Amino acid sequence: MASQSQGIQQLLQAEKRAAEKVADARKRKARRLKQAKEEAQMEVEQYRREREQEFQSKQQAAMGSQGNLSAEVEQATRRQVQGMQSSQQRNRERVLAQLLGMVCDVRPQLHPNYRISA
Repeated sequence: MASQSQGIQQLLQAEKRAAEKVADARKRKARRLKQAKEEAQMEVEQYRREREQEFQSKQQAAMGSQGNLSAEVEQATRRQVQGMQSSQQRNRERVLAQLLGMVCDVRPQLHPNYRISA
């Protein structure tokens, strides 16, 4: 009977060691999964940062060219306005003299289509 009891004890101890090994294996597996998940998350974050940086650089390049374009348009508009103002200053006196001459120099005469009715 003692040998049976001893055999049962050995079986119980073997079962306990097996359960400990299984528990350790499960813990290692859980640690590996957690580590893999963290590494995957870091890769996703790194990829997202790279894509964001690439987007920002492309956007900056596009906005930079638009910024130059708007500056060029603004400069061209200023030049045109300055040209119009200088033209107005140059021709102001001549145009005023011409208008005053037409308004003040009235020559009364009959219109060619006017018919005298008798």
